[in-house]
Amino acid sequence: MTSLSVETLAADAVEPITSAGNAQLGIAVLAGIAVIVLLITKFKMHAFLALTIGSLALGSFAGAAPEKTIASFTAGLGSTVAGVGVLIALGAILGKLLADSGGADQIVDTILARTSKRAMPWAMVLIASIIGLPLFFEVGIVLMIPVVLLVAKRGNYSLMRIGIPALAGLSVMHGLIPPHPGPLVAIDALGANLGVTLALGVVVAIPTVILAGPVFSRYAARWVDIKAPEKMIPQRPSEELDRRPSFGATLATILLPVVLMLVKALVDIVVDDPEQGLQRVTDVIGSPLIALLAAVIVAMFTLGRAAGFTKGRLSSTVEKSLAPIAGVLLIVGAGGGFKQTLIDAGVGQMILDFSESWSIPALLLGWLIAVAIRLATGSATVATISAAGLVAPLADGMSTSHVALLVLAVGAGSLFFSHVNDAGFWLVKEYFGMDVGQTVKTWSVMETIISVVSLVFILLLSLIL
Repeated sequence: MTSLSVETLAADAVEPITSAGNAQLGIAVLAGIAVIVLLITKFKMHAFLALTIGSLALGSFAGAAPEKTIASFTAGLGSTVAGVGVLIALGAILGKLLADSGGADQIVDTILARTSKRAMPWAMVLIASIIGLPLFFEVGIVLMIPVVLLVAKRGNYSLMRIGIPALAGLSVMHGLIPPHPGPLVAIDALGANLGVTLALGVVVAIPTVILAGPVFSRYAARWVDIKAPEKMIPQRPSEELDRRPSFGATLATILLPVVLMLVKALVDIVVDDPEQGLQRVTDVIGSPLIALLAAVIVAMFTLGRAAGFTKGRLSSTVEKSLAPIAGVLLIVGAGGGFKQTLIDAGVGQMILDFSESWSIPALLLGWLIAVAIRLATGSATVATISAAGLVAPLADGMSTSHVALLVLAVGAGSLFFSHVNDAGFWLVKEYFGMDVGQTVKTWSVMETIISVVSLVFILLLSLIL
């Protein structure tokens, strides 16, 4: 579909697609979400198809004409992919270069070599947080699991004492910090400032990851005292390489996009003059597209070439990084279509009316909606996208910082209590050799702590800012 046709559809979808009252809209929302949940959980349908069918069901239950529902869904899908699709692709390339070059292993080995036994859980949460910045959650787990298992085995630690901090670091980055897909889509849907959201996300993430990681791991290790399963210790990527990038170069490359985006946010706050030369420069280099593109280009030299990659190997690495994200892009796009269908049906205004009559703070409402969708679908990304669409009207008239906090509240809610309908639940269970009960007592409780603690700090920040 061309950009012209997307813009045309978006223009057509500005007017409400139905004149249904709040009662019918409420039933339509519940029915639409129920269809999505049923298709994902009962029939094991791919989230992309489930979201597409759910969007059509929502429009049908709301009494909208089918062609208007299709126009809304298509416009939302197109604008969402246009807004975040390139960023997700660049993040995937950066993560693949980090993994294949041995850069991730270099960070891990350097930090572990300088860490005492007492400080090891803190080292694990630090490693996971750094590695988790540019990587998708599932990729981060695959990278970190061998490290967790090796450290637990060599140091004779309880697996939970080492594993929970690592999982907490990855999960917090996934839910709260762009350029991960969920936060990026929420930022796009709510019109939030990416730099401010990133800065406030880091402020919330630090105490959250400490409490859910090293602190909670003490209790998790008592509840589930297990050793690293021998059969799950796989080969590390860098074992096949003759050399790998230095620690300093790897760390600088990973942090480059974050630094560029934070610089832009600081200059926007301090200068606050769009015509001023410095702000114009930082607006360009600190935009997510340029920041991530710069990091990818730098990584080709500091990571790829440093590991001895030929031009052909670099090209192959980039190509292999893009194939696995096709599903992510489709889910994110369909989620954007679902969001737009919600908005065009008038559901956003209905939520706005209810929030005023119930006197529920917008941040708490965003968190609760995300929690409900997370528990039902098991997908943090689907929960973030859907909740962001529902609470989008609440962002109108909010300050820049409070819109950013609303993004974080939705992201925090999307992490609540991972259980048997979440792929991450089974990934952790199998890698750590636990049964379902043990996984609930450790992984599920940790996710809930992250969600609740994040919300507390977000509400505290809303009182200060």
